Amino acid sequence: MTKDELKQHILRNSLSNYIFLVVRLGLGVVLFRMMFQSLTPEEMGFWGLLWSILGYGILLDFGFGFTAQKRVAELSAHEKWEELSEVLSTIFFSYVAIALVLIGFGLFASPHLVHLFKISPQNVEGFTHALMIFFCGMGVAFPMGIFPEMLKGQQRISLANYTLLGGFLVSFALVLMCLKNHWGLNMLLVITLGCSMAAEFLCGVFAMRKMPRVRIHPDLFSRGMIRETMRFSVFAYITTLTTVILTRTDQLVIGTMLAVSAVGAIYLAGSRVSEMFTNFALQIPDTLSPAAAHSHAKGDKEFLRSLLVNGTRFSVMFATPMYLVCAFYMKEFLWLLTGKVSPLPETVYTGQVLLFWGYTTILTQSVTKRVFMMTGHEKRLMWLGLGEALLNLGLSGGLMWYYKNVICVAIGSLAATFIFGWFLIWPWAARESNLSPWRLAQTVLLPTWLACLPIVGLILLERFYTLPEFRNTIYALALEAGAVFLLACICMWRVALTPEEREKVSTYLGKFLNKFSIKSSVA
Repeated sequence: MTKDELKQHILRNSLSNYIFLVVRLGLGVVLFRMMFQSLTPEEMGFWGLLWSILGYGILLDFGFGFTAQKRVAELSAHEKWEELSEVLSTIFFSYVAIALVLIGFGLFASPHLVHLFKISPQNVEGFTHALMIFFCGMGVAFPMGIFPEMLKGQQRISLANYTLLGGFLVSFALVLMCLKNHWGLNMLLVITLGCSMAAEFLCGVFAMRKMPRVRIHPDLFSRGMIRETMRFSVFAYITTLTTVILTRTDQLVIGTMLAVSAVGAIYLAGSRVSEMFTNFALQIPDTLSPAAAHSHAKGDKEFLRSLLVNGTRFSVMFATPMYLVCAFYMKEFLWLLTGKVSPLPETVYTGQVLLFWGYTTILTQSVTKRVFMMTGHEKRLMWLGLGEALLNLGLSGGLMWYYKNVICVAIGSLAATFIFGWFLIWPWAARESNLSPWRLAQTVLLPTWLACLPIVGLILLERFYTLPEFRNTIYALALEAGAVFLLACICMWRVALTPEEREKVSTYLGKFLNKFSIKSSVA
C-alpha cells in the first residue's frame, strides 16, 4: 500500500468516524436526557457504574484486541495468511475461555459485589439481577470484540463504524420503547448488550470475507502463539489498564466513598460533556494506529514522523474549537442533557475540570500513544501510563477522602495527566519528530490557537449580548454553536492550514462533488 493510499484510508476512516460520532452524540443526548428523567438518581448512578465496570472488562482481553489489530495490519501487508490464521484463532478461543469464566463469576459473585456499593435496601435484589445480566451479557459478547479490531487492522474502519452504527440505531429505537413502556433496568441491559454483540458479529463476517485464506478454528489454537503474542500484548494490556484507571475509576471512587446517588446526580452529567468532547476529538487519532503499524512494518520512518506531527496538528485543529464551545456553553449542555435549567454548581465545576482534562489529553497524548504503541515503544508507554494512573488514583482518592467533594476526583485526574503529558510525553514526541518541544508547539499548537482568537471573541459577544431567556432554548444553542462552527471553519482554513493543504482539500472536495453530481444525474 502506497503513502497516498494510506492517506486516503486515514481520510476516509476519519470522515466515517465523525459521521458515526455525530449520529451517536445526537441520539445519545436524547437517550441520556430520557434516562436521566425516567430513572431515579440511584438507578441512574447504578447504570453509570455498570458501564464503568464494562470499561474494566476491557482488561480481560489482556491486550489481545490491540494485538489483533496490529497483527492483521502487519501480516496482511506481507500476505502471511497461515500465521494470521493461527494468531486470530488463538486470540478468539482465548476470549471464549475468558468469557466462560466471566459468566460464571457474574452468576456467583453478583450477590456479594452489589453490597460493595451504598445502595438502598429496596433496590438490592433488583440491582443484583441487573448485575448478573450484565456479566452474562459481557461474557457472551466478549469473543465478538475481536471482529471490529480485525476490520481496523485491514484499515476498513469506515465499514466497522457503519456496522456498529446500525447496531446503535436499532438499540436506540428499542431503548426508547423500553423507557416509554417502563420495561425496567434489566431489559435496558439486554437491549444494549444484545445490539452491540450483533453488530460486532457482522463486523466479523465482513472482515473474514476480505481474507478468504484466513480461518478461525479450534485446531489452529497454538500455545506457542500465545507466548509470542504476549510479548506485545503484555505491554498493550498494562497500557489499557492504565487507561481504564484514568477514565473509569472516578465513578467507583465516588460510589464507594460517598454514595451511588452522587454519581448519578453530580458526576455523571458533568462527565458526560467531557466524554462527548473526548469522543469527538479522538476520531482522527483512532484512525492512525493501523497506518502506523503498516508503515512500521515497511520501515518507512519518514512517513511515521509525518504521521506523528500532522496527526497531532489536525487533532488539535478539530478539538480546540469544540473545547471552546463546550467550555463556554457548559451550563447549556448540562441543561440539554438533564433538562435542568439551573444545574448544580458542583456539576458545572466538575464538568469544566473534566473537560480541560480531556483537552489536555488530546494535546499531549492522543496521537503520540497510538503511533508509539505500534512502532516498538510499547514498553516505555507502559511505564509512563502506569505512573500516570497511580498518580491519578492517589490524588483522586486522597483529595476525595480529605474534602469529601466530587470535584476533587476530577482535579486529581487533571493534575496527573497535566504532569505526565507536558513534562514527559510531549518532549518525547518532539525528539521522535526531530524537533525541540518549543518547535513542536509552534508547529502543531500555535497556528490553531491563533486561528481560535476570533472564535473566542464571537463567543464572548454571544455570551454578553444575548438575553438569558433566549440562551436557555435549543434554538439559541443551535444558532450560536452553528455561528461558531462556521467561523471556526473560516479561521482554520485561512490560518491553520498551509497553502498546499488548502489546495489538496479543494481538489478532494472537487472530486467528491463531481462524483456526487454524476450519481445524482444518473439517478
